[in-house]
Amino acid sequence: MKNDNFFENIHAYGKWKSDLVKTIEDFQSWLDTTGLEESEQSLKIYETLQTLKHDRITLAFVGEFSRGKTELINAIFFSQFKRRLLPSEAGRTTMCPTELFYDVDEPRPYMRLLPIESRMEDASVSEHKQNAVNWTHIQLDITSPSSMASSFSQITNTKKVKAAEAKRLGLYDIITDDNGSELSDDAIVEIPMWRHALINFPHPFLEQGLAILDTPGLNSLGNEPELTINMLPNAQAAIFVLAADTGVTRSDMDIWRRHLKSFRRNHNSGLVIALNKIDTLWDDLKSKEEINQSIQRQCIETSKTLGIATKRVFAVSAQKGLIGRVKNDTKLVQASNLVAMENVLSNEILPQKELLVRDTLITDINEMMQESKSILLSEFNAKKKSIQTFSGLSGKNEHVIQALLEKTREEQTVYHRNAESLHSSRQILSGQYNRLKSIIDLDRLDNQVNTARNSMKGSWTTNGMKKSMKTLFDGISNTMSEAAKQTELTNRLVKSIYNRFQNENEDSDVKPKLFSIASYKQEIEALYQDAEEYRTSVYSTMTEQSFVIKKFFISLVSRARNLYYQLNKDADDWGKRALTPLIRQVKAHKKELQFRLEQLKKAGQSRDSIADRVTQLKIEAKGLQKYIFDVNKMLTTVNSPMPVVTHKQKMPDNVTAIRG
Repeated sequence: MKNDNFFENIHAYGKWKSDLVKTIEDFQSWLDTTGLEESEQSLKIYETLQTLKHDRITLAFVGEFSRGKTELINAIFFSQFKRRLLPSEAGRTTMCPTELFYDVDEPRPYMRLLPIESRMEDASVSEHKQNAVNWTHIQLDITSPSSMASSFSQITNTKKVKAAEAKRLGLYDIITDDNGSELSDDAIVEIPMWRHALINFPHPFLEQGLAILDTPGLNSLGNEPELTINMLPNAQAAIFVLAADTGVTRSDMDIWRRHLKSFRRNHNSGLVIALNKIDTLWDDLKSKEEINQSIQRQCIETSKTLGIATKRVFAVSAQKGLIGRVKNDTKLVQASNLVAMENVLSNEILPQKELLVRDTLITDINEMMQESKSILLSEFNAKKKSIQTFSGLSGKNEHVIQALLEKTREEQTVYHRNAESLHSSRQILSGQYNRLKSIIDLDRLDNQVNTARNSMKGSWTTNGMKKSMKTLFDGISNTMSEAAKQTELTNRLVKSIYNRFQNENEDSDVKPKLFSIASYKQEIEALYQDAEEYRTSVYSTMTEQSFVIKKFFISLVSRARNLYYQLNKDADDWGKRALTPLIRQVKAHKKELQFRLEQLKKAGQSRDSIADRVTQLKIEAKGLQKYIFDVNKMLTTVNSPMPVVTHKQKMPDNVTAIRG
């Protein structure tokens, strides 16, 4: 028994996205047909299509060891295999971060495992993902659930190494025995075999763009910085898994504070709490009401401890939910309370993801469509004007035609003046834009980073190293503030150029697209806080200095550089297109004036063909109407919201005491 509402909404999102892809592809063909296609537009459309095709909704499962995260994944997504697909039995703990997704570039199912020894290299997991040769590759047999389960069991594997090796890998700081005494470097300890796992197979919902991030417990979260810095913040939703019988423990609270900051900064948006294992509270010696009260108290206490609304805390049983779905036991599935939690995820993460796609991708496509439509409308109005002009020329003398020629030449003079003004404005804007680019220049950042790295490595004290860390991020933060001021000046100039153009051209209604770095500034501020927390942490004081520096650069500094890289890319895209709508309007106006002059000259030479020219103009105007109709249809599609499947039945409350 699966939750039809949850999965139908995921399917609806996939359908909405595929419709967008088709419409954008149609728009690309339409541009070619209309003759409006330009190289910059084609590149932007290609990039948008690639991003949409590879775009994913990431749902992260976060929690301490043995809270039932993997069992919850099995219960929600893989019960149709009629067994535990991912290893979640007692003693089979996920030892490395695991991503499950569908790879559109490599549809053949596989599992890739990154050896734990890769932690010795100055490369992040994200960088390793760019090169498949760095991974151990296992082909998956999707026709055999037992074979897949056997392959997936690899993520629980560990290996024994000397304590000194574990320290070099950054997996331990001070290793102690059962009595609390520090182990010698030659002592044998157990560590994960793999650093990261990637699983690609054509599950129906993974094919729709859903991706699942299964995280190991606190130790690995703390020691794989990309989880905290990159992977978790980039997830659209997170399920924080706790145990109902223990409530929020000290280690749970540590994960909440350290690793779910990005969700808490966004007012817990996309975050739900799964108070798992409520079946441990099902007691045959208690009444249904007593059990309900006990579970409700635990939910309320959890919400108070975490500072989150009670409605976001769901008392569930992943194990009973999985068993109920495998055995088609409706009563047991209802008792597990998974459906209520799934519906919150469905109603929250999909609309949020849709808004994100619109803000980051569809806005540009919408503007290109509107811009092209505006040009066609101008051409259509010019055709109508020409039709009226030439229709009235029949029987007119040569003086009338000459007067129209003079008037059109005057318009051409005004056009040349506007074109020259626009050319001057482009040069002034180029100067402002270049100043912005010099501020956010990657070489400038790299020089700051290299200076900080040399300073840290050359520091004799931990305090000196930490001071260099702060100096670097102070510089990055100051640079972003400087860039924000320059962006404001550049935007003012763009607005003034558009206003002047519209004052000189009454028919123009194009609006400027302004550049914004607000989201980047916000991310840098959040990263600054993370850097401060890392810099002042006990970990950075107690851990061997070389590894502290390596972790600092791989996680925090690499993230800052990625943000700068994307900011530069966005600035380049904007800089190329800031005045494009005006330029295209000027070109269209030039074309229309030239056409009108040619037709008036021909009319002065021979009035016999005026009727033929009017007929041809009407045919061309009708063609333009068809193009405008087509682009309006495409605009309707890209601006239509994703359809949401409504609940087919009333779902149970988030707390239930029905016993299986």
